[in-house]
Amino acid sequence: MNFSWMAWTLPTALFFLTILVLLIGMSVWEYLAPGGSPRVGVLRFETTRGDRLFISLLGAAFIHLAWLSLVGPNLWWALGLAVVYAIGVFRYV
Repeated sequence: MNFSWMAWTLPTALFFLTILVLLIGMSVWEYLAPGGSPRVGVLRFETTRGDRLFISLLGAAFIHLAWLSLVGPNLWWALGLAVVYAIGVFRYV
C-alpha cells in the first residue's frame, strides 16, 4: 500500500497509535464491565465511559489548536493540560 499521501512522522504515528490503544482499552473495559457505567455529572445529562472519552478527545483537540494559535508549536504543555482535562472529564462529567 502506498501511504505517501500522509506525513507519517513519529509524532503522527504515535498519535494514531494512542487513539488505537485508547479504543482497545475502552473495548476491553466494556467487555469486563458492560454497560458503560452511565452517570449524571456536572453537565446534568447521562454520560457513559465512551461519551466521556469522546468529550476528552474533543477537548484535547481544542486545547491543542488553541495552544498552537496562542503560544506556538511547543505542544508538551498542551499535552499536559489535555491530560489534566481528560482526568477531570472522567472524574466529574
